[in-house]
Amino acid sequence: MSLDSGTPDSEEYHTEDHLQLDETVHTLRDSEKRYATLKEKAGRFRVLIIGGANAGKTTILKKICGTTDEPDIYDRHGTKIDVPALEPTIMRGEHDIANKMIFPSNPTLVFHDSRGFEAGGADEFRKVKDFVAERAKSKKLKNQVHVIWYCVAMDDDRPVTYAEKQFFSVLGTGKVPVIVVFTKCEALELKAIQTLEEAGCDFDEAMQNTHKYIEEHMKNIQGMFEKMVYPPKGYVFLQEMEKPEGGCQALVKCTADVLDSNILQGLFISTQQNSLELAMEFSLRQPI
Repeated sequence: MSLDSGTPDSEEYHTEDHLQLDETVHTLRDSEKRYATLKEKAGRFRVLIIGGANAGKTTILKKICGTTDEPDIYDRHGTKIDVPALEPTIMRGEHDIANKMIFPSNPTLVFHDSRGFEAGGADEFRKVKDFVAERAKSKKLKNQVHVIWYCVAMDDDRPVTYAEKQFFSVLGTGKVPVIVVFTKCEALELKAIQTLEEAGCDFDEAMQNTHKYIEEHMKNIQGMFEKMVYPPKGYVFLQEMEKPEGGCQALVKCTADVLDSNILQGLFISTQQNSLELAMEFSLRQPI
């Protein structure tokens, strides 16, 4: 084909590009209409996040909501709580899982926080069990817990403890899916190098085998969870969340995937306004 014959082909490609763009715009407009309907039906998407004080929970929530601001906190009756007034109760070890955290930047998301079971022992375990059961009784979708994020900090020497075994072997969450969120995974690299050097590797060998070691280590930990009575529906690995470039896209994607309701899935995706790819994927899944 001669060089000057490229013009018709170019026009053809431009036409195809315009058609694809029109289709994308049409799909996104349909998505916006669906999301508006979903918000009317479901109201808000409710998350219970569980984990110790060092698990990076606040950082995750801020990333999910696309903000650096602190959340507003409301009691079980919907009354806003002044954070300074709340701090003394936190210092005394008191914690109310029924309190709602809502970020003004993303008010469709409602968060409830459990400090983890090591901190409160059997009492905190009972609170979580009662809270999930109570919410499950609600006939209104907006009042139910829609997903649980169980945070496990990987900078801990024993990431899987008796607390995790109790939660995933005793506490059944019914239809509420649980995602294990492994946080601070960057700590695994140093641990891997140290372990490999102790096993006889020199530094260069340890560096070369670090990735393989971490993969095997995480595979073993996942295997522990899978053997429990109520294994999680998904796993997410997060690292360097304190950095501006650290993101939660893996958690967003996993959450959307584990939801078995199109209504909840669409509602959650609607809260992630910057995730164009996820919005497109959800739209294409929907029946015409």
